[in-house]
Amino acid sequence: MPTTHTDELLAQVAALPPLPGVYRYFDAQGVLLYVGKARNLKKRVSSYFTKQHGGTRIGHMVGKIARLETTVVRSEAEALLLENNLIKSLGPKYNILFRDDKSYPYLKITGVAARDGQGSVPGQCFPRIAYYRGAVDKRHRYFGPYPGAWAVKETIQLLQKVFRLRTCEDTVFANRTRPCLLYQIKRCTAPCVGFISPADYAADVQGAEALLRGATQELLQELERRMLAHSERLEFEQAAEVRNQITALSRVLHQQSVESLSDKDVDILAVKVAGGRACVNLAMVRGGRHLGDRAYFPVNVENAAGVFHQEVEEEAGTAAQAGCSVEAQVLEAFMAQHYLGVPVPPTLITSEPVDPRLFDALSQQAGVRVTAVHQPREQRRAWLEMAQQNAEIQLARLLAEEGSQQGRTRALAEALDLEVEGLDQLTIECFDISHTAGEATQASCVVFHHHKMQGSEYRRFKIEGITGGDDYAAMRQVLMRRYSKVAEAQREAGGAEVSDKRVRLPDLVLVDGGKGQVSMAREVFSELGLDISRIVGVEKGEGRKVGLEELVFADGREKVYLGRDSAALMLVAQIRDEAHRFAITGMRAARAKVRTGGSRLEDIPGVGPKKRARLLQRFGGVRGVADASVDDLATVDGISHGLAEEIYRALR
Repeated sequence: MPTTHTDELLAQVAALPPLPGVYRYFDAQGVLLYVGKARNLKKRVSSYFTKQHGGTRIGHMVGKIARLETTVVRSEAEALLLENNLIKSLGPKYNILFRDDKSYPYLKITGVAARDGQGSVPGQCFPRIAYYRGAVDKRHRYFGPYPGAWAVKETIQLLQKVFRLRTCEDTVFANRTRPCLLYQIKRCTAPCVGFISPADYAADVQGAEALLRGATQELLQELERRMLAHSERLEFEQAAEVRNQITALSRVLHQQSVESLSDKDVDILAVKVAGGRACVNLAMVRGGRHLGDRAYFPVNVENAAGVFHQEVEEEAGTAAQAGCSVEAQVLEAFMAQHYLGVPVPPTLITSEPVDPRLFDALSQQAGVRVTAVHQPREQRRAWLEMAQQNAEIQLARLLAEEGSQQGRTRALAEALDLEVEGLDQLTIECFDISHTAGEATQASCVVFHHHKMQGSEYRRFKIEGITGGDDYAAMRQVLMRRYSKVAEAQREAGGAEVSDKRVRLPDLVLVDGGKGQVSMAREVFSELGLDISRIVGVEKGEGRKVGLEELVFADGREKVYLGRDSAALMLVAQIRDEAHRFAITGMRAARAKVRTGGSRLEDIPGVGPKKRARLLQRFGGVRGVADASVDDLATVDGISHGLAEEIYRALR
């Protein structure tokens, strides 16, 4: 046995029971090294301390073990779920970890509880379809999850073509006196001005829900019955409207080139490993429609590989041998961690064979039978091949772009699931407040797009009419001044985005601050009727150390820590620091003008930045320098007697 381990630790290992459970290794500083599961704790943990591992990665890990913790569970399924809960929450160094805490977007249909037309709020009689991300409210219906914002918005456009449901905010809906542009282009039935009855609108909502569930044939049959019923009652205009819906629906279904009538909810998972990095590509089929995919990139792949192979050797039976490759290990880690917080569909198609016990655990957690398909046929095979190709492309792109500014932009767009036409078009605005003890409060707004800061588009806002030092009031004032025109332009456009960049809402609004500043920004955006999901706060981490910042969201998502080495966090920090610098320089200039009417030190030959800083530090400001004598000035490091006389004359 290795001599580096204490007798107490070895005695603890010897006393372990032969039961299923989870074990955790810590180093001497209390840092978590590894989390593992076992169906026989005694056999598995003992193997780490009885074998010689040499200079391998697992050998390095075992040499660091100073403390052990174990948890006994009732079954392997429970051990699997607990293991991945701990991995995801604690992030040990020698486990494969998918640091993706993004919540998935959903399509929301509002006002479900008031479909009888008796809602107290006007908008409740006419449910709205909307993009949604955040906590679920039982008063509404949610469909998804979707792989990205673009998939939700594409589905909304599809529903608008067929059923013409409203998408405007309730504040816009309640105050309209004439139809907006969406009615003119036949994307809305204008319920805001009474152009459709609540009953007819409710029928369209039910049709939209049927389409989202994948019940396309039943929906077509129901529409045909409604059309014939209108015809029999000689209601030819209504029959023509339903006929147009059938035509639009048939056209939409025909355009869906990747469609299946038998597979309604399926996830397709493909993995690619190269260059010490890995990519898992997840493609989603919902309601029979292929909605696209999303790539995930784990960390600690190389560290975890050696530990994994050690565990495979300890397992017995074909179940363990089925997934003994690094690719299978990465895929199993993704599935176990990903489906802890995301609903699992009844069918999973995988590029690698996966341990059947994993599916048993997922089934037990979901309460429904989850089946796996490793070698699919026909349409499913085409889906898997697409996912495999996308995994290869995404991994090659990651390896090529990692570390570049374009890579940082892409990393941030993926980390926050930002919906943009192209990375060059991604626009970010960041706000910061600066003052000295409440004096000369200024707010800064810096702008990032085309992968760089755009200095010509920076803005400063002089904050007035607030209590000195009230950063929340200052943030409220600057956001209201900046985005009130944006809200006005959107209202004039019927709630749609405008193309003019001067009054266009950026893709991301960063505020330098935590929950308090984010809550203030959310309040402003809610008053203006703007999209609160675009607000993100940059909260300083423990000890205010650089690299430990967390992102705070206004739309209900949990805080996210991207990681010290995250390219996305590097870009966020770059933009945040630029906003802080711009605010500080503006505040200092304003403060100098307030106190002295403008500093004249800059105009004195021979007084550069360093000497000016020493003078201001010694005498407490420009006024103190002006009151100082020649002898006093000459005592400052770097100031000769002759230069002191010039300073004395210049300031008097």
